[in-house]
Amino acid sequence: MEELIPDAPFLIMPMAMLGLIAFGSIWALIKGSDLLVDGAAGLAFRFGIPKIIVGATIVSLGTTSPECAVSVMAAWAGDSGLALGNAVGSIIADTGLIFGLGCALVVLPADRFVLMRQGLVKVCCDVLLVTVCLVTWRLQGDNAAIGRPIGILFLVLLAVYMWISVRWSKMHSASEPHSEPEIDEHVAATKEKPAFVLALMLLIGLAIVIFASRFLVASASQLAERWGVPQVVIASTLVAFGTSLPELTVGIAAILKGHRELLVGNVIGADILNVLFVVGASAVAAPLNIIDPTAKVPNLFLYLHLPTMMIMTGIFVFAIGQSVRRGEFRRWYGYPLLIAYAVFVVLQYVLSSGSHAAH
Repeated sequence: MEELIPDAPFLIMPMAMLGLIAFGSIWALIKGSDLLVDGAAGLAFRFGIPKIIVGATIVSLGTTSPECAVSVMAAWAGDSGLALGNAVGSIIADTGLIFGLGCALVVLPADRFVLMRQGLVKVCCDVLLVTVCLVTWRLQGDNAAIGRPIGILFLVLLAVYMWISVRWSKMHSASEPHSEPEIDEHVAATKEKPAFVLALMLLIGLAIVIFASRFLVASASQLAERWGVPQVVIASTLVAFGTSLPELTVGIAAILKGHRELLVGNVIGADILNVLFVVGASAVAAPLNIIDPTAKVPNLFLYLHLPTMMIMTGIFVFAIGQSVRRGEFRRWYGYPLLIAYAVFVVLQYVLSSGSHAAH
């Protein structure tokens, strides 16, 4: 996205213009998310595909595309630390912030069929990434890198996951024909639209969400910098939060429109794709260094990012285990995830700024 919308124009804009762009981007995010959710829900109803499956495949593939593009370009340009950190940071934000916030706000559905399949795939992908990083680091030391063979393996696993998800969607529909909730008049009207119109709504909404996210992050970052906010704070909070804006806005829109399954499916699917799609494609573009020697805290990825991701994965596994029989996630499950995310952001800032002060 930085290649399509460079930062240079924002550097010379007056603050009033930056403020207008930021507010306009928020409005566009809301409208784009509405359009995307309506299109996705309409397609799900029209073809009898469970909405949680649509969220875990089509929607998540779209919302993780910006991260993949940014990471691949970063790896190609030699900034492998950004590429790998972007993927893991997105998993942390998806699970801790988005799923945690969704849980805390409303009662989210716990679809046993999907959670015991796509949900466990998400957990396995997180464990696989951590294992690859730690084993590679132990074998190669500070020169450890995720090479192209691992990247190709991840992309092959991605293809297998997408193929088997289609099979699972058919099995889900056959085994639970009445699992979808009653539809209201608005959804019924959306459902009656032709399939190509619904697909167009989804694609246009996705494009609006992606571009509006980029405009919001760029304008807000410039405003924060001009107000004297340190660069390290901007990098560790605003920009990191911005990479998950598509998933967040789509999740909030899904809750408001009564399609809570989309939020759950999107988070699960996005986390899977961040490992198999984002890391896989980036490693194929160029080897990904696990230890970034240019970072203010070179081992921050190993000692903070990966452990935080696994803590959140552990909480997610506990939530699945407690919820599949009940059919819903209890709202308090979201609180430890939100606390863990907040602690992660604070620790990242403290460690980075402390290292910066030491130098």
